[in-house]
Amino acid sequence: MARYYAKLLAYKDEYEVARLHANGEFQRKIEAMFEGDYRVLYHLSPPLLARRDPLTGEPRKMKFGPWMGSVFKVLKHLKSLRGTALDVFGYTAERRTERALVREYEQTLERLLEGLSPQNHALAVQIASLPEEIRGYGHIKMKSVVTARKKRGELLARFGIASVQKVAA
Repeated sequence: MARYYAKLLAYKDEYEVARLHANGEFQRKIEAMFEGDYRVLYHLSPPLLARRDPLTGEPRKMKFGPWMGSVFKVLKHLKSLRGTALDVFGYTAERRTERALVREYEQTLERLLEGLSPQNHALAVQIASLPEEIRGYGHIKMKSVVTARKKRGELLARFGIASVQKVAA
């Protein structure tokens, strides 16, 4: 339970991506891989800027030049805004869903512990392990969330729990 709870708490948001790109390790890897005249381009899908593909409805990646490294350096220092009213990224559906997943997991664990027995232990472990199936970023992650929530409902029914409310973000 602790492993999967930590997984849900440690989602990779814009501040974390900025920290990873601005800590110097990324630049050192690039310098070790290439020599001569090269240019770093970032293909990103910023939640507040990305347009949706008319065919798939999924956000399109946008190309950003080397100047994005400076943006990452500033953004990494703004992580203290995470979870506050000033966190502009926190209002996106993806971030709201990630916060809701934490609360849903807490509710699920409480309900599992209330009804835990030697007979249903293996099923409880299977339910508690569902966050492992939530992978990816952006629209890919959101699809895996839908699948995991559906599976959670089915497994909880087998456990004898009618449902765990989907928590509003």
